[in-house]
Amino acid sequence: MRAPDWLTARPVAHRGLHDIARGIVENMPAAAQAAVDGNFAIECDIQLSSDGEAMVHHDNALGRLTEGSGALLGKTAAELKAVKFKDTPERMMTLGDLCALVAGRVPLVIEVKSHFDGDRRLVKRMAEVLAAYDGPAVGMSFDPDQVLALRELIPTRARGIVAEREYTAEEWPEASVEQRRGMTHLRHAFWSRPDFVAYWVNELPAAAPWIARNIFGLPLLSWTVRTPEQRQRAARYADQMIFEGFHPGT
Repeated sequence: MRAPDWLTARPVAHRGLHDIARGIVENMPAAAQAAVDGNFAIECDIQLSSDGEAMVHHDNALGRLTEGSGALLGKTAAELKAVKFKDTPERMMTLGDLCALVAGRVPLVIEVKSHFDGDRRLVKRMAEVLAAYDGPAVGMSFDPDQVLALRELIPTRARGIVAEREYTAEEWPEASVEQRRGMTHLRHAFWSRPDFVAYWVNELPAAAPWIARNIFGLPLLSWTVRTPEQRQRAARYADQMIFEGFHPGT
């Protein structure tokens, strides 16, 4: 399906409009609210709990930004909803919580995190949540199989591939050699059929996203824009930026 025009209409706040100096941690409720207040789309991550809930969190495990420790996959949604972000009173959200907070006021760009094991329970739960949500939302993933799952399970929502130039075993230990090879140069695109591409800004321009954008007409987002140089690169080679660390209005 065609990616919606709103996808590139406004800058996308990476994991919400977070600012650790003000005690606003990525992917927590205050970061989402700050993005709503600034009228920015929200990029967020979802992870699977042990009981099949979609939790709004980037890391596979607790501890970097939150209290506690252990893999999210080993904990129930109730246990994870009790987890506090460090030095804040705020707790981890489910995707349903985030949808209730945003209430359609700004778009959601939801990244499906993957263990590259073919498990589609996270996309299935995402489909259930979004079926009851009228607001603008799209899904995306680094894992082409999850993009295919988005196409099959949520066909009425646009889906995208998050990509970069190369995938090393050190950075992608859960992906097999074959999976990593298939992810390079968007080789999978003819079967995963993404509606948009989100590409690492430091590697733009690159042939694969150029072809996707200019030959096949797919919108191109750039991640993650943090510096003036990256902002200039995104403006030159992409349709919109996923940003953090500054306010685009300044």
